Amino acid sequence: MGLILGLAAGILYSFGGLIIDTLVSLEWITSSETPGLSYGTVLAFGALIGMPIIFAVFGFAAGLVVAILFNLIAKWFGGINVDFE
Repeated sequence: MGLILGLAAGILYSFGGLIIDTLVSLEWITSSETPGLSYGTVLAFGALIGMPIIFAVFGFAAGLVVAILFNLIAKWFGGINVDFE
């Protein structure tokens, strides 16, 4: 799930930045934050690779923490019993 969220965030970040940088380069908007299209625009597309990896790693780590906490709490309260026929 983290991978998919990271990919969505990477797409929004990289293409959103491209649109803003293009508008600044065309002088349709002014910004003190960006000079317009530059090497930073190209580097932002690294978010398409980096963000899914980062989100997946943090999602995996969060899953481990939740699983450990669940197992500890389940031991204290007797666990969950499921009967199948």
